[in-house]
Parts: sequence; C-alpha cells; structure tokens
Amino acid sequence: MTSPRTRELGFLIPAAALGLLGLASVATARADEFDLGPLPAALGVIAVFAVMHVALRLRAPAADPYLLPTVGLLTAIGLIELHRIDPGLAEDQAIWVTVGGAVFLAVLALIPDHHVLERYRYLIGIAGVALLVATMIFGTTINGSKLWIEVGGGQTVQLGELSKVLIVIFLAGYLRDKRELLAIPTRRVLGVPVPPMSALGPVLVFLVAALVLVVALNDFGSGLLFFGAFLAMLYLATGRVAYVGFGLALFAAGAALVYAVVPRIQDRVGGWLTPFDDPAGQGFQLVQSLYALAEGGLLGPGLGRGFLITESGNTVIPALQTDFMFSAVAAELGYIGGLGLLLCYLVMMQRGFAIAIEATDGFSKLLAGGLTAVLALQAFLIVGGVIRLIPLTGVALPFLSYGGSSVVTNFGIVALLLVVSNRTRMPRRTGVQRDLAPDWGVADG
Repeated sequence: MTSPRTRELGFLIPAAALGLLGLASVATARADEFDLGPLPAALGVIAVFAVMHVALRLRAPAADPYLLPTVGLLTAIGLIELHRIDPGLAEDQAIWVTVGGAVFLAVLALIPDHHVLERYRYLIGIAGVALLVATMIFGTTINGSKLWIEVGGGQTVQLGELSKVLIVIFLAGYLRDKRELLAIPTRRVLGVPVPPMSALGPVLVFLVAALVLVVALNDFGSGLLFFGAFLAMLYLATGRVAYVGFGLALFAAGAALVYAVVPRIQDRVGGWLTPFDDPAGQGFQLVQSLYALAEGGLLGPGLGRGFLITESGNTVIPALQTDFMFSAVAAELGYIGGLGLLLCYLVMMQRGFAIAIEATDGFSKLLAGGLTAVLALQAFLIVGGVIRLIPLTGVALPFLSYGGSSVVTNFGIVALLLVVSNRTRMPRRTGVQRDLAPDWGVADG
C-alpha cells in the first residue's frame, strides 16, 4: 500500500501538468502564437508546491494526502485566469503564492502540535479582535470598505484575513471547555432550554465585539463569514440544532436592522433583486456576470478565448480578478468547467471535515471543522453572489481571487489542517495519548 505522501505526489503531478497546459493555452491565445512567457513563473509555483510536499514528508508524513493537490489545482486555475486577465496580476499572485508557501512551511516548523494553541486561546482571541481594531484606526477605505492598511510602496494588507483564523482558534478552545454546559442546558426560559450565561455569555460578547468592528469597517461579507463560522462551530460543539435556528433568527433580525440604516447594503440588495432595472448602474457588475455565465454555454470557447477583456483592455466585469473569478472560469470553460471548479471546492471541504471527524479530541475537531467552515463559507458567499443566489459580498474566492492577504492566510489554514491530520493519524506514544472517547467535540444525541 502506498504511503500518504506518495499518493499526494501522484495527484500533484497532474495538477502541475494541467496548470502548465492551461497557462500555455492562455498565453498562446493572447499572443496568437506559441508563447512560453509565463513558464518561469509557473515553474516557480511548481517548485513552491514541491518544497511543501517535501516538508510534509519530513514534518507531517501521515497527514491527509488529498488536500494539498486540491489546493494546487485551485491555485493553478487561479493563475491561469489571472494571466488571461493581466499577466502582471499573475506574476504578482505567483509571488504571493510563494509567500503563502513560506507561511505553510513556518506553520509546519513552529507548530508540530496544534494543541499548544489551546493554551493561549484567550490571547489569540484578543489578538484577533485587536487586528480588526487596528484596521479600523489605521485602515484605508477602498471601494467603500475600510479593510486595508498601507505598509509602504503602495502595498496594502488585510489584517482581517488573519483575524478570522485567530478567532476560530479562540472559539475552538473556548467551546471545547464549555461544550457540556452548552450541550445540556440546566434551565429553561419560557419553556425553552438555555445554557447558563456563564458559558455562552463571554463568547457572545466576544463575537458581538468582532461583528461590531466589522460593521464599523463597512465589510459585511466578513461579518457573514464570522457569524457563519461561529454557528457552525457551535453546532459541532453541541449537536443542538436549536442553537443554529436561534442564530439564524438573530441574523435575520440583525440583517433587517443593518439594511434599514446602511445605504450601501440597500444598494447591494437592490442590485441583487432587480439588477436589470439599472443595468448600467448598481446592477452593472451582476448583469455582466450573468451575461458571462450565459455566453460560456455548456463547454465554453476554451481558455483564453472567452469575452472577458474589451478592445480597450478593460475587463467586461469590474473587479473581475477579485470578486468574479468564478464567472471568468465559467465564461471560458462553460457550465462543465464551473461545475468542475465547484467539485474542487467540495473535495477540499470534504477532506477538511474528514480531518475533523478523524480527530480524537474536542479541540482538534472544532479547530479543523471551524477552519474548513471558513473556507467553505468563503466559496459559498462569492459563488452565490456571482450567480445571483445571494447579494454580492466581496469575499475572496479561496486560492483563485487576486490578493496577497487572502492567499497567504489560506495557505496557513491548509497547513494547520494538515498538522491536525498528522497528529491524529500518527501512532500515539505511550503516556502522551490525549483524552479519547469522552471528548469527541460533538455532543452525543
């Protein structure tokens, strides 16, 4: 039987080959002749994944073998489409992938056992909120949202990307400690069983503080992400559907309030409900996205041949390289290509939740489940927006959308998931085996 790392290598090779062929196709279509211009950058990215693979052989040999190849394929698709839009964007993204690879290696080297994070959960949680506060104070407003901090040379970073990971770590540690109190309420209010506020109160205060800061930053996509991840982790910790129902009701009430007082959200919702009423105004992005999806048809015209760039060199959809990468893929590869991309994300989610299921202690289960939920919600929010299932949120599509902060953070998330997987699958040494049967994270019944 082959080892996990050998299977991983077996899937990384075709992912690299597909990436090279896709880049060659796009570059040739742009130049109307065979073009190997993007080859050096492509080989550099392949080298980054090769180094990550070797690092896993050394530091996490038993980790899940399918997660990294899936990430490699998604990264390749993103670089292909970015080169289609603007070769300069693809070169920048290749640099950010390299930085993300360095973060991946740092996580493997510095956190061989993720349980150390549980000891510092409160400090980590405070740091997560502090990053949002720093963004609120020192941030720069771009496109109506105050998400970026300038770091010199015209470069910007989104501290909120790291903040979401830190808050998930905090929630994993806290909910692991309080899950019995949350899963088995000891009192009733109006006939409804509720947990003691000593268990639920602190985490609600913490979450509300994070959401208030997100509202202050005028970034409601991140607010949805935080809230959705919190509900997912609360359900994983307790197994109680009632909490999810209450959370959704609370979200609906909060959404109605925000809609009533924030004009930007009213414009977003109006553009979603009736985009064709103002196709040249607030509905322009969504209308162009729908046209791009329709023009792709079943199979699409092929990589590099979709109508994504006008004769003047502008993208037909504003913010195509960030918010509408799914539309770009579907416009060139059709519905089949779009479904293939969604299947890649489903595989990534399945492997993440499989890691959570395999874990033998509550913290590991909640950490893996929460991090996977963050990636899953990002994909749902952005794809749901561009196909008009939900209003546009502006959340980045993991590993495809242009942007350094998102790419680097997501590589860190993948590294943490693989650390959890390795610690679960490695043979346990006598005397260090962690609490097993009593601590499954999800309450029975």
